[in-house]
Amino acid sequence: MKTRFLIPFTLLIVLAISACSNANAPADNNSTAGQSGNKPTTITYQSENGPVEVPADPQRVVVLSSYAGDMLALNINVVGVDSWSKMNPNFESKLQGAQEVSDENLEKIIELKPDLIIGLSNIKNISKLQQIAPTVTFTYGKLDYLTQHLELGKLVNKQKDAEDWIKDFKQRAQKAGEEIKAKIGGDSTISVIENFDKQLYVFGDNWGRGTEILYQEMKLKMPEKVKEMALKDGYYALSQEVLPEYAGDYVIFSKNPEADSSFQQTDVYKNIAAVKNNHVYEVNAKAFYFNDRLSLEYQLDFFIKTLLGK
Repeated sequence: MKTRFLIPFTLLIVLAISACSNANAPADNNSTAGQSGNKPTTITYQSENGPVEVPADPQRVVVLSSYAGDMLALNINVVGVDSWSKMNPNFESKLQGAQEVSDENLEKIIELKPDLIIGLSNIKNISKLQQIAPTVTFTYGKLDYLTQHLELGKLVNKQKDAEDWIKDFKQRAQKAGEEIKAKIGGDSTISVIENFDKQLYVFGDNWGRGTEILYQEMKLKMPEKVKEMALKDGYYALSQEVLPEYAGDYVIFSKNPEADSSFQQTDVYKNIAAVKNNHVYEVNAKAFYFNDRLSLEYQLDFFIKTLLGK
């Protein structure tokens, strides 16, 4: 903690909670048990760790991992986000007013006066965060990607919005999948690779990068080698020498601009069938990492444009 903060952390929390309580109190002071007249001010969300009382209409949400795009799509005001979300070019315009925070940046989170905090179950300082605002965490992969969005909709009291979008998204993705299979052939394979921190990765069917759309909704075929090595864990690290074994007839290359892409200049890469046939489609990895609602829309649009030429 920064030395310039002379007030003990616990006192900061008490002050923050007191301020939030005063700010949220109804003018007539007649609210009891989370009610203001006939309109509830809080709801009880059944989280994976038990019931949590959360705002019925959250106004200042901090997202510490993964779910910023879901909150933005649900028109929730996000005041603080993790660094990965902050650097996502798809979120840039919508997060201009949000501050970058982390699970260790407690003082900054207090300053943001959140009324709800959301993150993955492996974030640090959960007990301290719970003292700042209601905190709900999710274990990555415990829920399928669309059920995850539904739960987030329930959390912020927008279940109907989430349900309607899920139904529509599945229909659009499956329709596009049928059209893609008709164009490229039902037996054609597709793989998703990424370069990250001097390493190449290939992905299964539930690790973002559009894999949920390609494999779960569109039912496109995964190369057998990818199925063998990446399906269980979600991803698999490989060397550039064996990349041809994992490359499908079509390849989605989630490319990190700062990462080493010199392998693309090697004969091994240039001799891959998908490369020779111009069936490698590159996208900015920073915009392609996640499987939140905004990212899923971006990924689906990308696949329709590149694989169908629409």
